Amino acid sequence: MNAQGRNYPGINLDHEPQTHAEAEEKVFGFWVFLMSDLVLFALLFATYATMTGATAGGPSGGDVFELKSTMIETGLLLASSFTFGMASLEIKYGGKGRLFAWLAVTLLFGALFLGFEWRDFATMIAQGAPPSRSGFLSAFFVLVGTHGLHVTAGCVWIVVMMAQIAVFGTARDVKIRMLRLGLFWHFLDIVWIAIFSVVYLPGLVR
Repeated sequence: MNAQGRNYPGINLDHEPQTHAEAEEKVFGFWVFLMSDLVLFALLFATYATMTGATAGGPSGGDVFELKSTMIETGLLLASSFTFGMASLEIKYGGKGRLFAWLAVTLLFGALFLGFEWRDFATMIAQGAPPSRSGFLSAFFVLVGTHGLHVTAGCVWIVVMMAQIAVFGTARDVKIRMLRLGLFWHFLDIVWIAIFSVVYLPGLVR
């Protein structure tokens, strides 16, 4: 192992050869899963793109989207990506206590994101813009709601990992699961940036 491998700041496991070898196969399999999930989101984005004008005389994005709330949601998810990155560094350099704390902060940001998102959904429905109102709104709720379900799954996964860290510490299997959770969480950030750029910003100017 060279000096670069020892000093690389990410969650590389070169200092644990057996764990590193096992992680390569499992993380590759998880990449395959993420690519299949990306295909799902690509289909939802394509459906949304074809439905942006199908308002059936109902409200458009400019009528119901709230930029302030969406910006807060974006900030929360980006902040959660940073805090998870800090948790990732603690796997390699730190102790169980700081790792647990960073995961708790990440979970808090994720939960706040979901709270704002569900509040936005409730506000839109109260304003007469439920999913059944038009093809545009159906496509919007399915796309954004699917991402929200993924974030919910990520939050549950974080809780599970926190329980495992409390019991097992940073054992080999725990580190590998954290690697996969990190890929999943950052993937959700990328998808949200796409939603913000493709759905909310163009919708607000229509």
